[in-house]
Amino acid sequence: MSFSAPSAPHHQPDDGSGTSPRRVTLIGSTGSIGTQGLDVIAGVPDRFTVAALAGGSNLELLARQAVATGAQAVGAAVGTREELQAAIVHAADQAGVPAPRPEVVTGPDAAARIAAWEDADVVLNGITGSIGLEPTLAALNAGHVLALANKESLIVGGALVKDAAAPGQLVPVDSEHSALAQALAGGTHAEVARLIVTASGGPFRGRSRSELAEVTPEQALAHPTWDMGKVVTTNSATLVNKALEVIEAHLLFDIPLERIIPVVHPQSVVHSMVEFVDGSTLAQASPPDMRLPIALGIGWPHRVPGATAPCDWTQAATWTFEPLDEEAFPAVRLAKAASAASDTHMAVFNAANEEAVEAFHDGRIGFLQIVDTVAAVVEDYEPAHVLAEVMDRSGELTVEAVLAAEDWARQAARARWTGGAA
Repeated sequence: MSFSAPSAPHHQPDDGSGTSPRRVTLIGSTGSIGTQGLDVIAGVPDRFTVAALAGGSNLELLARQAVATGAQAVGAAVGTREELQAAIVHAADQAGVPAPRPEVVTGPDAAARIAAWEDADVVLNGITGSIGLEPTLAALNAGHVLALANKESLIVGGALVKDAAAPGQLVPVDSEHSALAQALAGGTHAEVARLIVTASGGPFRGRSRSELAEVTPEQALAHPTWDMGKVVTTNSATLVNKALEVIEAHLLFDIPLERIIPVVHPQSVVHSMVEFVDGSTLAQASPPDMRLPIALGIGWPHRVPGATAPCDWTQAATWTFEPLDEEAFPAVRLAKAASAASDTHMAVFNAANEEAVEAFHDGRIGFLQIVDTVAAVVEDYEPAHVLAEVMDRSGELTVEAVLAAEDWARQAARARWTGGAA
């Protein structure tokens, strides 16, 4: 699967305007991507409307969103149907409006059920972590265009996601991959020499490995550019996030890993670049604001006027680029090796990292041990032993195999700081 522009939904005018708004389902509506997505939708009601919402543990915010948007279906990972319905009634009372009566689902499969909700054109998956895999597959199998901000589902699902996606059905929302998709319009796949994925460098850019030993959770969450959740912000500090984005670019655009290069760009204005075989490089630049890639993702292939403020070209500015320090930040190198090893190694990489990030914030391990744990767990992983009972007889990757690899990795990671056996 290589990226290509999806066709507009059947009732959506070719120019992206008109009287029939595109219906959007938001998975992870109470998180950073979801709330910004709702801001985008509210700003252009002639272009978008909310079809359905799925949130996490914040039932109060989810209920307010349901009342404000009139979503036809609402799902939550926690609580009961009665609790969510009561929260919606309370939110309506607080707003002084009649309580809506959406279809309500709760439980661990709520996000996947909402992602498959039939009355939608586009699904924006903004969940963080590999828990987003099942909603990703549900949206694709339902035939919806998928605006994907949940990079982990593509990374751990790999061939599963690629095989489920029809040409043009998957649209990237990560700012780097949105930038690459835009720049790739300037040439053919055969004309691409390299993909240049930019990184801010996080809060510890320029520090040596030894200087990172005493980093605290509070310091790791002080990102200089982006306002993100705990896991993504920590991943940006370790550069695991950039490692995942390199693998995501490889899967989205079918460019070999050796031709995908991370470059540190502290200003976060150039979001990524495509270098072509003739020596030309096309870059996408805009101020760091996720509303732009979100708007482009749910509106693709049409742009949304006013999605964000543009760069002010009348003001002096300096952009700098520097190579990644792989000794202090080895995550990209480790991810490339893991991706090449097997179809399930990146599921192990990601799961071990998720466990290590939680352990770091709980005070059980130090900052450097996050990536060290990932490296050790990936090194110990033997797919033939872990997956013997769950692999498809044809040898094809299955959801069960991905989940088994993840479960093994989580146990192996925990064992490293509890002294238990994986």
